[in-house]
Amino acid sequence: MQNNVVTNRVVKNSAVKNSTLVKAKNAWIASLELDFDCTEQRTRLTKIKRQGPLSVQKAFYPEGQRCAHVYLLHPPAGIVSGDELHLVANLDNGADALITTPGANRFYRARDNLDIGDSKQVQISTFHLASQSMLEYLPQETLIYSGADAVNQVDIHLVPDSIYLGWEITCLGLPASQQPFTQGRFSQRNRIFCQQKLIYQDRIDITAANALLHHPAGLAGNTVMASFVLYVPALSVQQRHELLAQIRTLIIEVGAQQWLSVTDINGLVLARYLGEHAQQCKTLFIQIWQRVRPLCKGKQVHQPRIWFT
Repeated sequence: MQNNVVTNRVVKNSAVKNSTLVKAKNAWIASLELDFDCTEQRTRLTKIKRQGPLSVQKAFYPEGQRCAHVYLLHPPAGIVSGDELHLVANLDNGADALITTPGANRFYRARDNLDIGDSKQVQISTFHLASQSMLEYLPQETLIYSGADAVNQVDIHLVPDSIYLGWEITCLGLPASQQPFTQGRFSQRNRIFCQQKLIYQDRIDITAANALLHHPAGLAGNTVMASFVLYVPALSVQQRHELLAQIRTLIIEVGAQQWLSVTDINGLVLARYLGEHAQQCKTLFIQIWQRVRPLCKGKQVHQPRIWFT
């Protein structure tokens, strides 16, 4: 598998800086902030602060009271020029939450008749995990239409004994519909902080001009790229090595060596997919999830009901 997709790993403090964009007159600026706490072995969704077309209904408990499942709802089902979506989740001590989406997210083609800056389509997710909390962020795939001007950023703020399992699955263009990604721009940045120290950063910036989509040192013509980050501090070095061995055995058993690889980066277990099929990627990631989740507070995999509707 090609696994050298512009990755930067940083192990020093870094200030977070976000540029201010000029907004289109009809842009939708949506924000959603969720607070979770834990009381008597029950995780509660205690606060929902929202603005614009981004919301949740309530927390579901398909696997008991310990873990709250939350489904992000975005009725427009896509992000257009000038739109910004901001998601924030705060987990108090001991809280366990699983956040997912009912369907694919979409960055549509950017409008051409806007001033500089207006064409940007932005989604920023920020998660804060307190002591002994656990967050699973498992959204459906993100579709990047040709001509989009998209920015997707995920920032995770941890403490040494919190747990994070999260994936991002990105599909460039709609090749099955004869709509390949031939123009536009897509920027992805994933960052993990532990006690305000930046311990991991992964960034890619794809444009028609820089040829990363087709370059052998980039995506090599593949249209689906994904990463699954696992931060489980309770695992010893030996346990992480055993987990890596199990995942590598799985990769061989299902014949996925061409598309999937896994590595240990400073205590983070990172699986990467580079191929052409989002469903194949999700199936592989779920199989990894099935092996990792029991190591996190003894929890077995319980797939969200919304995935089957």
